[in-house]
Amino acid sequence: MKIRTITTGISLKSPNEEGKIKQIADFNQKAKTIFEEAGYEVQTTRIATNSWEEYLKDLSDEEILSAIQKIEQICKSLDISFFNIGYAVTPDKIKLIPEINKTTSQISCSAKIGDKESGINFENAKISAEVIKRISEETKNGYGNFRFCASANCKSGIPFFPTGFYEGEQPAFGIGLECGDLAVKAFSKSNNLIDAKDNLKSIFEEELQKVENIAKQISEKFNIKYNGIDASLNPGLNEDESIGFAYEKLGFGNFGSQGTLTISGLITSVLKNLSINLCGYSGLMLPVCEDLGLATRANEGTYNITNLLLYSAVCGCGLDVVPIPGNTSAEKIEATLLDVATLAIKLDKPLSARLLVVPGKKAGEMTSFNSPYLVDCKILAIN
Repeated sequence: MKIRTITTGISLKSPNEEGKIKQIADFNQKAKTIFEEAGYEVQTTRIATNSWEEYLKDLSDEEILSAIQKIEQICKSLDISFFNIGYAVTPDKIKLIPEINKTTSQISCSAKIGDKESGINFENAKISAEVIKRISEETKNGYGNFRFCASANCKSGIPFFPTGFYEGEQPAFGIGLECGDLAVKAFSKSNNLIDAKDNLKSIFEEELQKVENIAKQISEKFNIKYNGIDASLNPGLNEDESIGFAYEKLGFGNFGSQGTLTISGLITSVLKNLSINLCGYSGLMLPVCEDLGLATRANEGTYNITNLLLYSAVCGCGLDVVPIPGNTSAEKIEATLLDVATLAIKLDKPLSARLLVVPGKKAGEMTSFNSPYLVDCKILAIN
């Protein structure tokens, strides 16, 4: 198990709060060092803010772009590689996101397309689909969509990007994990689903309690609130860290076969009931291009986007790093976003869609991202 991210949230009132950003960057580095001294690999530290519409209000579009570029320069000067400016919720601001994406390299953000209280925002879903399409056309290999998603019913404090944002007067931090290896370990020694559930719970309780103990010590030492651990089952890029391959240890065939839904529900039921402080999704992540097993089975056609939506009904976090054809229309993307939002609101759970539209490529062709964060695989069709 690795720590994928230590993410600290802050609320900004203007884009000129370099001192506040520096203070949190320093805290993140100190927290990282403490975890590393305890033997953990910490892959990233990140900062997430409140919605950028709040601290960039009353500015023109040109001034907003300039302010966000200034924030990125601050990040570069402080060696901050991951910074999330929160979500946009008004149509005019969502339309600006392709320009933000095109003129930055370290800034992530999202668009809010609905929540339990107000339902689906159909206009935002339509515009978000157009944004995804435009980003794919204006960034190399459509890779800009790695830093953007449409989200529904997501709450403050998710440590994973690009969904993460923060609402609170005082800073607070949460932990996101890379823990597919724990599922492989648990399921490898399980003879049936009852064993699988018990083993997964036992292993997660033991390993995450260790992380939580350190996090609480850090919170007390630096007087910064600890939000919890996003216990989401999140894969690495290697075979022994793959969620897709972990499923297959239980004898129900390849990922995507009958039984995949049941295993997804089993995993989520364990993660939602751990005796630690939970934050974020705390469900199951099935990021197609971040998991060797999922990519392998995508190449074999054992599952499709409809299957992934079905699994989202009993787990989370929605559709994540799913490669789709470059000629996919904005209307089809919009319909997919609406399906995600419908599930999120109907089931009262946080879901998001990060779709990687691959320019110039068709369903069944291979991606070529050439990224240290992604596994190349066949592009999935949207019917």
